[in-house]
Amino acid sequence: MSSASPAAVWPISAPLVLTLDDRLGLPLDGYVNGTQTWLTDDEADTATLEWRLHPVGAYTPPRGVSHHDLWELVTTALRAGASPDALPLGAEHRSLTSLWDGLECFPAYGEDLEPAVLAGAARAVLGVAPAAAGLVDHERAGEEWTRSHGTRSLMGMLLEELGHAP
Repeated sequence: MSSASPAAVWPISAPLVLTLDDRLGLPLDGYVNGTQTWLTDDEADTATLEWRLHPVGAYTPPRGVSHHDLWELVTTALRAGASPDALPLGAEHRSLTSLWDGLECFPAYGEDLEPAVLAGAARAVLGVAPAAAGLVDHERAGEEWTRSHGTRSLMGMLLEELGHAP
């Protein structure tokens, strides 16, 4: 049996990364698989929102870069004027799109929010409306991602569930 939960998503872009940095600051955690996460409260203080910057399918870290340093290296390079198509990261230059597919926001502790309420709360925190919002089956997506050994794009699966082509 699947369970649907609300989610709001944004495709990856340099302006989105810089907005995340300006509005949410340093990630609460950066994972070996490339995921970056933040927690915030919505403006009405009714829910804690979890924000996840999802890595691309088959993500590989830039050579010589720790997952703890990735976010700061990317944002520093973007602020210094580096092209999002050739960010100097460790021993190589990488595109932003070789790191992350996009951003997802969802209620962190399973709070029961309607997708439109979540989208509005996320927009209020981030200052940017999501590209799509609705109900998704996180359990199914996580299982599929695990079965694919991380080669499937979580963002692609979420966008498919939300009726938007990745």
